[in-house]
Amino acid sequence: MKQTAAPSSIEHLQKNKTETSSRTSVLGRLRKDKWLYLLLLPGLLYFIIFKYVPMWGVLLAFKNYQPFLGFWKSEWVGLEHFRVFFGNPEFFMLLRNTLLLSFYNLLFFFPAPIILALLLNEVRVAFYKRTIQTLVYVPHFISMVIVASLTYVFLTTEGGLINELLMKYAGAKIEFLASPDWFRPMIIIQTIWKECGFGTIIFLAALAGVDVEQYEAAIMDGANRWRQTWHITLPSIRSTIIILLILRMGDVLDNGFEQIFLMLNPLNREVAEVFDTYVYMMGITQGAFSYSTAVGLFKAVVGIILVMGSNWLAKRFGQASIY
Repeated sequence: MKQTAAPSSIEHLQKNKTETSSRTSVLGRLRKDKWLYLLLLPGLLYFIIFKYVPMWGVLLAFKNYQPFLGFWKSEWVGLEHFRVFFGNPEFFMLLRNTLLLSFYNLLFFFPAPIILALLLNEVRVAFYKRTIQTLVYVPHFISMVIVASLTYVFLTTEGGLINELLMKYAGAKIEFLASPDWFRPMIIIQTIWKECGFGTIIFLAALAGVDVEQYEAAIMDGANRWRQTWHITLPSIRSTIIILLILRMGDVLDNGFEQIFLMLNPLNREVAEVFDTYVYMMGITQGAFSYSTAVGLFKAVVGIILVMGSNWLAKRFGQASIY
């Protein structure tokens, strides 16, 4: 009489066979696409060495780091630096300034590349379109130091072009660089001028994938260019807009150190000081390494929460999401 194998033994054999087949399949794909994976290696090493390995440094936020004691021998203080930071009278000033700049960026800068991409998409003469694209891409490659210098040349009261024109036609000058009221508009205008053109690249690529037959059908139905844009173009790139907006939410507390630092001065500090410049001031100029790390970690945690929350909302309402 033949003995049949126990069901558990059969399941175990099938599981082993599946795992062996899966490993073979993975190894086969690695051998087949080895050159593609080799091209992937430099980028992978970059993220491991410069992004993941330094993450051990966040432990400084929970220590009272002393350089002469070293990383491991410095005293563990837990959440002390966070308590000091949240209890600091300047916390709400930093939060207000950072959130207001981020809000203005979302309100004015985020739609600007979309609008410019839609306008460029309407240009039918290829030569003019390429020329305009080149001109609007160039500012992206200009250093922020140069942008700040140009701003100073145009807006300074000592021979600045704008103030000279105001003096000639209005009889008065405006302290653009020292006035708290003008700081945020200057930052937003700088950002739009420098990054708007380069930001159109993604949206122009998305517009290139829109089905031309939809426009032809809309024309036959009597739709004008505005109707075609509203009912065909924008819905076609909606997923791209939403994904970029979700990623943008991760930078709500990150206004960019270099730009703010270059335009910051004692007269506009009340509206110009943000988390990025505060981290520099406390960490580099005052040597409070653990405290500044705690501030940076706070920013990172808030960014992660905002990205995950906005991604969840996008999925909740049936829109495109990053995962």
